[in-house]
Amino acid sequence: FGVETCVAENGRDAVDRYAEDQDFDVILMDVQMPVMNGYEAATIVRSMEDPVISHIPILAVTADAFEEDRQRALDCGMDGHIAKPIEIDNLLSVLEDVLLPA
Repeated sequence: FGVETCVAENGRDAVDRYAEDQDFDVILMDVQMPVMNGYEAATIVRSMEDPVISHIPILAVTADAFEEDRQRALDCGMDGHIAKPIEIDNLLSVLEDVLLPA
């Protein structure tokens, strides 16, 4: 699909990588990671001082697909929720909604 990806080992690594290099269009944030979970990592990104950097689209990726899980992701500043197992058509649709708003 013409995308480049970068993998972080945990939430702290994700925050550190993004703080060092903001050349990303979207963050797919697994919510269950070691060291720092995705909710905590998203909250830190949203609290970054530069408003351009802090407003990158962040999508929760989780096996927890209940409405309260989706709401928790939104409450900590994420822009959407993708349930595992990831269905490619759904992923592409969510990415299109977030990256190419009407």
